[in-house]
Amino acid sequence: MAQFFAIHPTHPQARLIAQAADVVRRGGVIVYPTDSCYALGCHIGDKDAALRLRRIRQVDETHHFTLVCRDLSEIGNFAKVDNTQYRMLKAATPGAYTFILEATRELPRRLAHPKRRTIGLRIPDHVIAQALLEALGEPLLSTTLLLPGIEDPLNDAEDIRDCLGRQVDLVIDGGACGLSPTTVVDMTDELPRVVRSGAGSLSDIGLAEAR
Repeated sequence: MAQFFAIHPTHPQARLIAQAADVVRRGGVIVYPTDSCYALGCHIGDKDAALRLRRIRQVDETHHFTLVCRDLSEIGNFAKVDNTQYRMLKAATPGAYTFILEATRELPRRLAHPKRRTIGLRIPDHVIAQALLEALGEPLLSTTLLLPGIEDPLNDAEDIRDCLGRQVDLVIDGGACGLSPTTVVDMTDELPRVVRSGAGSLSDIGLAEAR
């Protein structure tokens, strides 16, 4: 059964955050809260853990994983960002947005979309998520906790443990999150394109609703 850490949503306990980071470093798969909804995460360099994420979500290699980063400087290590893109990223982060960008050569090939060489990136506006990223000192490979056959993300950490307790190594209870995943914006074309309208406001970044 997965470990279960109840972490304060605004004043996270440093000891528990450090232990959660150790679980990730050792190859564990975790559930953690974000500013949109709960998410699955693992170490960016662990191939087996990434495969576990795919099995839990039941998605294939064309599914875009997301690198959850501390700040814009980390995003620049893994994605090509021009001046126009940077201005939009700066206006929207931290926040409940995922941006699809062209991957740099520094990004491991297995993490990028196999045909497009793109990657999803985001900077969460959530105290626990940011504390975990700071403890790790690197991005977290992540995907929204949307389970097959369930329309909405699970929102209660105890329910998540009951459902996934034998498939993940740690569930972080940070209180109730939202029920909407991130807003996804594809920035690989000349003009940004909204792939999914979610928790992040499109009007705040000057875009229209996806149709």
